[in-house]
Amino acid sequence: MKAFFEGIEDLFVNYLFAPFDFFRFLKNWWLSSSVNWIFFVLGILAFTYWMLQLKKYNDAGEEDKSITSHSYL
Repeated sequence: MKAFFEGIEDLFVNYLFAPFDFFRFLKNWWLSSSVNWIFFVLGILAFTYWMLQLKKYNDAGEEDKSITSHSYL
């Protein structure tokens, strides 16, 4: 089992996270944090899209909002 976990470690440290070693030695904070900013912007865009979709379905009035819409209520 030890070799299995060392293999997982080798995969992540030496291959999957290798591009992040480039960012570690940059002197500019904005470039070093560029991956975080990309994920942040994608999260904001996804959140905005989801809220607009919810508003669209809410405005359409298709959902049954009555108290007895579910039998267990």
